[in-house]
Amino acid sequence: MNDRPLQPDRADTSERSEAGVVRVAVPVPLRRLFDYLPPETGPAPVPGVRVRVPFRGGDRIGVVVAVEAHARVEQGRLKRVAETLDTEPLWPAPLFALLHWAAGYYHHPEGEVFDAALPGVLGRGGQPPEPPRLWGLTGAGREVDPVGLARAPRQQALLEALQDGPLSEAELRTVAPNLRPPLGRLAERGWIEARAGARVSEPTVEPEPGPELNPAQAEAVARIKAAEGFAAFLLEGVTGSGKTEVYFHAIRPVLDRGEQVLVLVPEIALTPQLLARFRRRLTPRLTVLHSGLAEGERLAGWEAARSGEAQVVIGTRSAVFTPLANPGLIVIDEEHDPSFKQQEGFRYHGRDLALARGAREAVPVVMGTATPSLESLYNAERGRFQRLHLPERAGGAQLPGIDLLDMRGVAEDGGLAPALLREVVATVERGEQALLFLNRRGYAPVLLCPGCGWTQECPHCDRPMTFHRSRRLLLCHLCGHHGPVPVQCPEADCGNPDLQTVGYGVEQVEQALARHLPDARVVRVDRDTTRRKGSLESKLDAIQSGQAQVIVGTQMVVKGHHFPGVTLVGVVAADGGLYSADFRARERLFQQILQVAGRAGRAERPGRVWVQTFHPEHPVFEPLKAHDYNAFAEMELAERRAAILPPFAPLALLRSEAPDADAANGFLEAAREMGRSQGVEGVRFLGPAPAPVERLEGRSRAQLLVTAPDRKALHRALAPWAPGLESIPAGRDLRWSLDVDPADLF
Repeated sequence: MNDRPLQPDRADTSERSEAGVVRVAVPVPLRRLFDYLPPETGPAPVPGVRVRVPFRGGDRIGVVVAVEAHARVEQGRLKRVAETLDTEPLWPAPLFALLHWAAGYYHHPEGEVFDAALPGVLGRGGQPPEPPRLWGLTGAGREVDPVGLARAPRQQALLEALQDGPLSEAELRTVAPNLRPPLGRLAERGWIEARAGARVSEPTVEPEPGPELNPAQAEAVARIKAAEGFAAFLLEGVTGSGKTEVYFHAIRPVLDRGEQVLVLVPEIALTPQLLARFRRRLTPRLTVLHSGLAEGERLAGWEAARSGEAQVVIGTRSAVFTPLANPGLIVIDEEHDPSFKQQEGFRYHGRDLALARGAREAVPVVMGTATPSLESLYNAERGRFQRLHLPERAGGAQLPGIDLLDMRGVAEDGGLAPALLREVVATVERGEQALLFLNRRGYAPVLLCPGCGWTQECPHCDRPMTFHRSRRLLLCHLCGHHGPVPVQCPEADCGNPDLQTVGYGVEQVEQALARHLPDARVVRVDRDTTRRKGSLESKLDAIQSGQAQVIVGTQMVVKGHHFPGVTLVGVVAADGGLYSADFRARERLFQQILQVAGRAGRAERPGRVWVQTFHPEHPVFEPLKAHDYNAFAEMELAERRAAILPPFAPLALLRSEAPDADAANGFLEAAREMGRSQGVEGVRFLGPAPAPVERLEGRSRAQLLVTAPDRKALHRALAPWAPGLESIPAGRDLRWSLDVDPADLF
């Protein structure tokens, strides 16, 4: 942090300083702390509490970082803290230290880091509201079989939903939208009751026994349980190898010792199945933290974790900041997933901060995946991570065979090759399920006039708008701009009514399947079909129960789901990442295909995977067909080493956005010259260059890449450079951000 903090206001010089000076992190985009005098009454604030402070004509909520004996500026420039909002620190000492360290590592304003680590209500200076009312089963209600309520389907659905533990009214409304009548009737019968309390699911049944561990699983569990203090484990297991069972067996003794477990998952979509399994197997006091919760529910869950009431906390990347009263284990599921990287504001990586947190709190960290990130493999090779390997599927299931479908010269139907369509039809006729994966929303990525070549470009972004047939609109997937679908070409000298689509999206695949399988139930799982609360859960239930014969989905169906009835997987378009400018594109493509392939044949029936490609000779596909991720990783790491790219050399990326390209480039050119003048050996400033998406939301975008031979050299260069960027005149009228360890170059 800067040793000469900018001060927000002036005060008269008669203020007393005997009580010391309070150094406050204020959530503003400035890389420095701000000094204040303690409040006039009461004890001086301590590090880790929130304070309300005067700041440039208004009030701000900041976090006290330190209390020092002397100010670093003239005493007369200081104002007093207006109010201390907490009686004790909000974070335990190790977590508070982690946040301070993270601000330095990512060279991000410390006030914004602390603000990102707080629930919204607390960040705005509020106090915890009354927790939401939860409904749960009474003793009499636990004796009732919901099947007997078939003539009252809404009561039956509510009673079934409550079997796994108490739920809020917001959650119950997803089961029965017209909630009050059936809820009141169940309460009148004495089967359910309401109570106020933290957002914690209480155990209601005895834990279910799990399957017997195979030798590889047992070995992994033994090594995790034997860890004393911090240890980092990379649990690498083929899809369906039972990584979650290893989690359960590692977690059980932690709970028995009265300690807490933090489980990080990459997507909200993973939580329904995972929650159900945790409730059945461990029956812990459980809380969930993710952005889909109402603000009050999220705050109540945060407090339940902080107080120790919640034994297990399951959440997405921001849950890494959740304070725990007695931490004992951290689990990161699908550690390779790019969703763990925050792409706006404070650009941290949830996995990396979880590892740093485990080291500070002296607890083991387990990272599970079938397709480890190349960074994690590199760390395992260097001895930083202990590698645990699960080479076989649990329960005797076999890995599915993977075959390529050469699409050159093939007449597609809705993006599907005839051979793949025949396989889908045959699968459904056998009473099995098929899953088709295409990571492209909408009906088609482009709507085209074949007469004059018109396409509808987004007026704000450097991309065409996607045609969504079901919603009858053109939508930009970058900024959200949308408009109606024209009935004819809008060009004045054309007017052609025969507009055509180019390319395929999941809507088009869904319609093609409906034509060939009119009696089958096809379920589409993407962001468009799961916007309403509870819709994702209902679709997953339909898949699990076998009511859905065919699943069509984007990446939402790839990550960690267990679909025992799926025996066929089709990857509709596999070529998107083969020739991308992003050096991570092939890694992510391979991971994505191998992950979705792993949904096939997870039960007693064998699985098959068909991958449609126009480049079957590409070297990526040989290790893919053999399920040999390590062979692919060796090939990719050799190329990264030769190109001096991560994980062999660290990167930082400075991005700028302005109404015109000259302004965006001008700021980066000044930043480049400032960086080069520092003369840190081996550090290079490359660019500026246009961003891959050069125009976004009406602003031109450019970027400057910073490379270094090692991490120490990179941070030696960034330490003075990052705060210096704030003084560049050209940067005052545009947006800019610094991204350390960028996940992509978008």
